[in-house]
Amino acid sequence: MKGLGGKRALVTGASSGLGRAIAVRLFQEGCSVGINYLDCREEGEETERIAHDAPKLGDGKAGKEPGTVVIQADISSEQEVRRMIGTAIREMGGLDILVNNAGIQVSKASHEVEMPEFDSVLNVNLRGTFMCSREAIHHFLATRAAGVVINVSSVHQIVPKPKYIGYSASRGAMGALTHTLALEYADRGIRVNAVAPGATATPINRSWAEDPKKLEEVMRHIPLGRAGTAEEMAAATAFLCSDEASYITGQTLYVDGGLTLYADFRTAWSSE
Repeated sequence: MKGLGGKRALVTGASSGLGRAIAVRLFQEGCSVGINYLDCREEGEETERIAHDAPKLGDGKAGKEPGTVVIQADISSEQEVRRMIGTAIREMGGLDILVNNAGIQVSKASHEVEMPEFDSVLNVNLRGTFMCSREAIHHFLATRAAGVVINVSSVHQIVPKPKYIGYSASRGAMGALTHTLALEYADRGIRVNAVAPGATATPINRSWAEDPKKLEEVMRHIPLGRAGTAEEMAAATAFLCSDEASYITGQTLYVDGGLTLYADFRTAWSSE
């Protein structure tokens, strides 16, 4: 995609699932990529290996070969976020793109959720996204360079998800965060957008993706009749990172097979 060759990108939560697919796709497009992981360095190194083995998609006109750096950090910690961003800038020679992908969820009836559980989800999904964005924007402003921030949200930014109150609240707030940062820094050449995946076959969704009965139930709510893949989400993310999307900011791109069209309304049962 236009304008990605030679860029330097950091992807949080890139050791598996959607984050891994995004890191690999950006590397294929010619970006040097910082691969953030939380606990398991081996998983981060596996992402690095997959990226280097993947076929290149860029036009090869960006100069030196892209590289990778594997960085451990807990993005719910301000100190670790600052260290992570600093390491990415130092090891890659700068930073052009931040993809806030890391996220967690807790499944429990809302009236049974303990405050530490609620706080842990918001600390990663919302507070962590803000802290990473803030540090990246500090760098963009200091270098007077254009930059891109992509927040990986969810259809649950607008679709309620019972028994996932912390997750739903964090994703809803991520929409406001995306809008606010986009408006505040647009005149500095900084673009901020969000990608909102629908039902996607990744490890975090293993409970339904690997259960035929649950999978069939999920499919009934998707107009295109199937779950998305991590690679499809990564392609949408790469587009928003690229110069092909240079006039797009403050938007959420729903990549959901039509899920947010509310498939139950395919027939006009509510008005006939």
